[in-house]
Amino acid sequence: MFTRQISDDLSIALVQPSFAKNFYEIVCREREYLSQWLAWPPHANGEAFFESFVKRSLHDYAEGKSLTCAMVYRGEVVGNISFNSINHELKKVEIGYWLSEAFQGKGIASRCVQALIDIAFQELELEKIQIAAATENLPSRKLAERLGFVLEGIITRNENLNGRVVDHAIYGLSVSRP
Repeated sequence: MFTRQISDDLSIALVQPSFAKNFYEIVCREREYLSQWLAWPPHANGEAFFESFVKRSLHDYAEGKSLTCAMVYRGEVVGNISFNSINHELKKVEIGYWLSEAFQGKGIASRCVQALIDIAFQELELEKIQIAAATENLPSRKLAERLGFVLEGIITRNENLNGRVVDHAIYGLSVSRP
């Protein structure tokens, strides 16, 4: 199983069926908060929802299409981070993440995104990383900017978040290869 130790108290681990219960518990506690920026929380009505998510994620990982990991802080699953899509032809990935509100402000998401940046550029030898965030999602936008991503544009009316249509800010980070 893929795992990456980021620091003494933080790691990322390829999703596994046992994480379904953890993800569901977070959503039960924080459904309203997570629904501000994610479309799926209202539909996560049991562990089976996440068991199906894990199964799809592992299938896509095996095919080289994505990498979906749990963020594990001090031994507890606190969120999710992924290469939502890996495009080998374009040498590009898109990173997505969500973190329990209770664990924000500790640098967890920033350190996990940095780990995926390192994997993308150093191990997978990709050349472009993209992050899309709702324009009003200032914490996610600030995270991208802190890590050196550049705002490449705004896509209007890009996502329906549970009845609220939002625009997306698209951030990019590129590496030049000799």
